[in-house]
Amino acid sequence: MPWDFWLIFLFLCIVIPWRGYTRLKKLLALPSVNTRGKLALYAATIAFQWVLVGLVAWRSLVRGLTLQELGLGPQNWAAVVVGGMVGAIFIGGLQWLNLRRIGSMEGEAPELLRTLANRLLPVNLLEYLPYSALAITAGVCEEFVYRGFAIAAFSKAGVPLWLAVIASSILFGLAHAYQGRNGIVSTGIFGVLLAVGRLGFGSLVPVMMWHAGLDLAAGIAAPRYLLKEPVSS
Repeated sequence: MPWDFWLIFLFLCIVIPWRGYTRLKKLLALPSVNTRGKLALYAATIAFQWVLVGLVAWRSLVRGLTLQELGLGPQNWAAVVVGGMVGAIFIGGLQWLNLRRIGSMEGEAPELLRTLANRLLPVNLLEYLPYSALAITAGVCEEFVYRGFAIAAFSKAGVPLWLAVIASSILFGLAHAYQGRNGIVSTGIFGVLLAVGRLGFGSLVPVMMWHAGLDLAAGIAAPRYLLKEPVSS
């Protein structure tokens, strides 16, 4: 595997989890996060993800990975769009039901999710619009990095496909380490599902839509069910 691919994987394995953890600590130290703070956070995250994707795409193409290997080759657009929309609605619906269930629970894990909802998620239309841009960005960028580049790079290096799926999903779970142990595990499992979808369709586009659908649903359902007090719009 080329040296720059190793650097990218080290970045994904170490820097991304560390960055998420340190940013969360700073947020939790604040008494609250107002609209201006959330919008700044959304903008910074969007910029960071697109810069990362640009660098990863550059090194991928320089090292000879093809668009087909990255999951961005010619598409059967009818199957891709239908599969993406149906999956996004289904996964978004499951996310909604899960957050409604968690909202009625007590304990350390639900309390952490409530804290995250208070600090990170939108509570009015002014916040939800840029949050939607963030959710779509996460769907596109994270899928390209973890289900596009990572699987292609591991496979090109001779790693068995099943192991490439597991390794990329572990990296994806670690990227969400700020959500705690349960967040790492659940996100890693979701990463396996996304990888299977990416391989099944032969395209990243449907799983980009699934990922974005999950985050968009969370932006509506989490404040509704996890915040202790209703928030006016």
